[in-house]
Formats: sequence, structure tokens, C-alpha cells
Amino acid sequence: MARSLSAALFQRLAGLQSTRVSTPVYGSVHQNVMKFSTTLSNDPDTHDDFRPTTKVESSSLPDLVEQDIKENPVMIYMKGMPDLPRCGFSSLAVRVLKEYNVPLSARNILEDPELKNAVKAHSNWPTFPQIFINGEFIGGSDIILTMHQSGELKEKLKDTVSNKDKSAS
Repeated sequence: MARSLSAALFQRLAGLQSTRVSTPVYGSVHQNVMKFSTTLSNDPDTHDDFRPTTKVESSSLPDLVEQDIKENPVMIYMKGMPDLPRCGFSSLAVRVLKEYNVPLSARNILEDPELKNAVKAHSNWPTFPQIFINGEFIGGSDIILTMHQSGELKEKLKDTVSNKDKSAS
């Protein structure tokens, strides 16, 4: 009985049509939508669970990183997104920054290994998350946490917080 049920199930599944979407999908700064791709990266320092899901044109990546840093008072390149971090260090950095109620922009470096490499090249820093405040590279979650504990982060974000309050009025 069990064999006949499983055989019938497999026959039904085999008859189903599958569809693939071949349109390229690009990440954005404020995107909260999950996207998937069937292509795999050969990036050696990325675990299979964290393979990229989208790609951005690689020739424009240094310009994209520069633009992100200039246009966003607080920019974080992280594993995952602020609402759904995929790394404990990224999660810690987001929690610390959210304490200050600042506008937080982010890019998921897991989406594209070339983006990850472009950010590393820009900051000359090997690990993630990478946090930029008012165009200046600050560091990772350990540095943000230390600055938070010493009060230095509050001072650094003072202008950013007051600018957000002014724009909300």
C-alpha cells in the first residue's frame, strides 16, 4: 500500500511543469524582499548556505560603493539585511545602531561576491559588517560596540540624529 501511494505521488510530481525566471535581479539599499537565483558562486570564503542570490554589474561596483557611502549618513555592508541579519556580528551592529534611532541603509554582501570584494577593496578591511558614518569608515561590530560603550558613537552620530529629527518635523 505504501509503495503504491509513493509511486502515485512520484508520478504526479513528475507530471508537474516547472518554471524558471531568467531575469537578473539586483539588490537595493532599502529592499526587504528575498530573491533567489539558481547560479552558484565560486567564492572560497563563502559557505554554501550563504551563496549569493543576485549579481550587480561588476564594472560599476566601486562607483556603487562610493555612492552608497556618500549618499547615506549611516551605511552598513552586512550579511543579510537589518530586519533579517544572517550573521551574529551583523545582528550586533544593527542592534547597536538602532539604539540611536538613526536612518540606517544597508546592502547584503551575500547577494554578490563581487560587491563583497569591492567593499573590501574600498575600505581595505577584510571582515564584515563594515560600517560607514557620514562617509567615514568606522569598522565592524566590535568597534561599534566599543564606541557605544565609551559614548564615542553617540558623539559621532549626533549630527545624523539631529538631521533625522529635523527632516521628520
